[in-house]
Amino acid sequence: MFTTYNYSPNFDLKKRKTKDIKFIVFHYTGMRNEKQAIKKLTDYSSKVSSHYFIKNSGEILTLVPETYIAWHAGISQWKKYKSLNANSIGIEISNPGHNFKYKNFSKKQIFAILKLSRLLQKKYEIQPNNFLGHSDIAPNRKIDPGEKFPWKYLSKKKIGYWHNLNYQKLLKQRMIEISNLEKIKFIKNLSKIGYTKQIKISKKENFKILSLAFQRRYRQELINGIIDRECLSISENLLKRLK
Repeated sequence: MFTTYNYSPNFDLKKRKTKDIKFIVFHYTGMRNEKQAIKKLTDYSSKVSSHYFIKNSGEILTLVPETYIAWHAGISQWKKYKSLNANSIGIEISNPGHNFKYKNFSKKQIFAILKLSRLLQKKYEIQPNNFLGHSDIAPNRKIDPGEKFPWKYLSKKKIGYWHNLNYQKLLKQRMIEISNLEKIKFIKNLSKIGYTKQIKISKKENFKILSLAFQRRYRQELINGIIDRECLSISENLLKRLK
């Protein structure tokens, strides 16, 4: 695979075993411009990095070799895994993010995401459901890569996964209120999918944070933190598809 090397010093010196690599985690840079983002990810004082960086042009930079642990996930959890740096490859994608006029990912970026993901998927036998966003593994801290990330499109290429429910039928369920027991069922579904079971805050805020993360990925048209009939249906369908 052709990439440009622009190494970052921000990684663990001890190599990991390739069998430890289970996940791919997507991020957006969330900075005003691309040059600043690359500088931060390659600056020792920032203490952050990723394995790959995808520029606006679609060019792919290698920042940290895959066999080393890059510092991209931070405090995180998915399924039984905690601190996902040890078990993942991090891919940063140039995008100003929500604080600086969040924009659509370019076609060249999406092509690069697909190309890189396919290569990594084959190399490390990554399961489709183990392609994650930063907000999936750290929902109380992060919102990237955000609702403009092309999860649905990528799922058609076996990168990530998506529900197979009828869109028009789903729309009829949007904003339909559900009972507290059904909301608890939704949160339990998320836990079975992989989301963290408990964030150390109030139950109400916990539900909202988890539902926001879920919506950014699977109900990207409306992100309001409200658990409705549509959200519950999507979660149930995703669970069936995982079996």
